[in-house]
Amino acid sequence: MALIPRLFGRSAESQLIGQRRLSGPMPWVIAIMVALTVIAAAAGLAFSNAAGTASDALSGGVTVQIVDANPASRDAQAQAALGALRAAPGVADVQMVPQDKIDRLIEPWIGQPVDAAGAIPVPALIDARLRGAVTGESLGALRRTLRGVAPAARVDAQSGWLKPVFSAVETMRWLAMAVAAVLGFALAAAVLLAVRNALGSNRDTIEIVHLLGGTDTQIARIFQRSVGFDAAVGGAIGLLLGLAVVTLLGRQFGSLGAGLVESGALGLADWLLLALVPLAGIALAMVTARQTVLRTLRKML
Repeated sequence: MALIPRLFGRSAESQLIGQRRLSGPMPWVIAIMVALTVIAAAAGLAFSNAAGTASDALSGGVTVQIVDANPASRDAQAQAALGALRAAPGVADVQMVPQDKIDRLIEPWIGQPVDAAGAIPVPALIDARLRGAVTGESLGALRRTLRGVAPAARVDAQSGWLKPVFSAVETMRWLAMAVAAVLGFALAAAVLLAVRNALGSNRDTIEIVHLLGGTDTQIARIFQRSVGFDAAVGGAIGLLLGLAVVTLLGRQFGSLGAGLVESGALGLADWLLLALVPLAGIALAMVTARQTVLRTLRKML
């Protein structure tokens, strides 16, 4: 019976799992899975932040366009609309969008706009902010208010023309989360196959341990501890790789200077969530290893 403590000591893992640390594929498989999960989770969090920020910013936003080919008439209607909006109930803030800013926005598409005969008319833009969310009723009231003073005015909810963008961002967010979930299942499957392979390769040793009084729980603990160590090493490597890629991509997208992209920047809470990914991977690997060993031993012996 003195052999039992020796079988369940430090050398037990090398007897039951015949591979040296980091020499087998398991830590590297886990590292790849964790790295990809970190990248997918970061993408999901970024899309969520961008959608939330944009939705909050545009929930009460209204854009008024004064579309008139005559510059003088356009400017006169824009000033009249600006005054009418400031006096309208429910409007919290009204700002005229500077013409030079509009010119910079459209220059990459149509070149430098020129008010001349035959040129593309550039509308005057007014940015209005309502005290509450934009509804069909509030838009109708604003249109009726502007109809008499600015016949060329077009009133649109800012969230309306960005609805396809929000839909695409929401789809990408759920896709990123789905990818992270699939990677979690893949990690569990990899651990399951590795543990089953180790159990099959060491069946004779496990039978001897049973004859000496060892229990399924003790054997499962050995595999669980070994897989936990491999998962910890692989998780640390995967986390570093994933964070490096996320940081690089964040700098690349940040250099674009686009408002929607910048609003998706990760915050402190997001980075903390990403740091929990390898811990979740370790827990998942250890639970999978334990359950796999217990179920397999019940069928083997």
